[in-house]
Amino acid sequence: AHEKIKCRNHQTQTTCWDHPKMTELYQSLADLNNVRFSAYRTAMKLRRLQKALCLDLLGLSAACDAFDQHNLKQNEQLMDILQIINCLTTIYDRLEQENNNLVNVPLCVDMCLNWLLNVYDTGRTGKIRILSFKTGIVSLCKAHLEDKYRYLFKQVASPTGFCDQRRLGLLLHDSIQIPRQLGEVASFGGSNIEPSVRSCFQFANNKPEVEAALFLDWMRLEPQSMVWLPVLHRVAAAETAKHQAKCNICKECPIIGFRYRSLKHFNYDICQSCFFSGRVAKGHKMQYPMVEYCTPTTSGEDVRDFAKVLKNKFRTKRYFAKHPRMGYLPVQTVLEGDNMET
Repeated sequence: AHEKIKCRNHQTQTTCWDHPKMTELYQSLADLNNVRFSAYRTAMKLRRLQKALCLDLLGLSAACDAFDQHNLKQNEQLMDILQIINCLTTIYDRLEQENNNLVNVPLCVDMCLNWLLNVYDTGRTGKIRILSFKTGIVSLCKAHLEDKYRYLFKQVASPTGFCDQRRLGLLLHDSIQIPRQLGEVASFGGSNIEPSVRSCFQFANNKPEVEAALFLDWMRLEPQSMVWLPVLHRVAAAETAKHQAKCNICKECPIIGFRYRSLKHFNYDICQSCFFSGRVAKGHKMQYPMVEYCTPTTSGEDVRDFAKVLKNKFRTKRYFAKHPRMGYLPVQTVLEGDNMET
């Protein structure tokens, strides 16, 4: 496989060798470009990628077993193509056994290798850091969000469980490469992770090091550079959700996927495709508050929303313009040189 990658490069003088199936996958992602909100657009692209690579079948403990089996302990050391292939083969062999041969091992190994190199080895040196390999696999595996955060934090923390700014920078740098490779980095503060590191340590009252619990509290605020990961989890949860409600715009009923309910008008619901493409019905403005459901509502949530609508009924347009809702912690970017990427 290494030879194949090198040969292609010499012939075409390019560094972007792609498996034909990978090219097909990337082309198919273009139809998600009409999703107006960057975190959702990125998360939906990643969800498609995650399923194509069968990483949505991979549990965290199985991933860790494979890392241990291949002795991937020194996170700052480099792995070559052969080591990557060997570890991926272990991962996919196990997935094939667990999923009644639904997994095509050679194809998955090829595609996942291709994706990891596109994300972490753009110059095609044939090597990536062990930390990068783990970050890529764990970000897209099937696990609870906070378990992923805990695992990734542990990879950069000292043996006593603390993490300084340099080590946190390594983790955030490797994480932001995932949306960067999809051309989606600008919305997450650019590829410069300095503002995110600063944000986390300000949250920790500028202590020299942070521990896991504090890092988790900061991540729960969904910092802008990392918001694509929790949204990926919500996209996955919403996929099969059926809501007993009718979309006020396209009239879809029941609503499948995300359901958006107005907190300004009673009984006003929008399905995800209308919401993402920015369609609105007469009398409902985009800036009016909405609540998102990725799973069907409980009666408690219905009562709570009813109370909010009642309160918002009497609020003016000016109020909503002055109180825009941001679901995540915006990271203040200080332009340090030309690090903005589109």
